[in-house]
Amino acid sequence: MTFVLELLVSLLIVAGGSFLLIGSIGMVKLPDLLTRLHAPTKATTLGVGGALAASMVFFAGLEGTLSIHEVLITAFLFMTAPLSAHFIAKAHLHEHTELRDGLPPTGRPYGWSTFDAAPGPSEPDDEDERRGAHD
Repeated sequence: MTFVLELLVSLLIVAGGSFLLIGSIGMVKLPDLLTRLHAPTKATTLGVGGALAASMVFFAGLEGTLSIHEVLITAFLFMTAPLSAHFIAKAHLHEHTELRDGLPPTGRPYGWSTFDAAPGPSEPDDEDERRGAHD
């Protein structure tokens, strides 16, 4: 393997490790769940992404082919991390109802879908009546 590839792999590993370290420190130091949630979903995801990118570059330089395993792991990680963070935050908001007061206004006649029921069926307008959509 050439020096340039070794340097690139080393830089990706160091960058990934730095993000992992920052994410781990954030998990310990941040005060509450909603702020701590950013550490694993942002920094740690980038850290693992850096390690996976280093692995892809290493095996591409060593074998001359792209390994699909790292691509699949990266895609799975980038799909599941935001979803799990969303569900954790939503569960936390439902458990701590006093946090509702700090939410910004929605700008709509109804509130946040997490807490309020969805609006009922709307009244048909003139165009709906002309098309016969009010069946």
